Amino acid sequence: MGQDYEVRKKGLRVEVRNNNITKAWRKLKRRLQDEGITQELRERRFYEKPSEKRNRKKAIAIKRWEKKRDEIADKI
Repeated sequence: MGQDYEVRKKGLRVEVRNNNITKAWRKLKRRLQDEGITQELRERRFYEKPSEKRNRKKAIAIKRWEKKRDEIADKI
């Protein structure tokens, strides 16, 4: 078990090739964004009450539903 755990624990890595730091930096930013880490950091910057979090998620869900409803209505 110890060996398998070490293999899975690698985390995010970006290799710098040919001293091209800008390309590696862009790749790292994209991987962080794909993993959702940048969004999580943004959300954790300030404390958000559970009720505010619930209301925000509910509002996002409503917007998502309205967008889907509009897309369905446009097809008809």
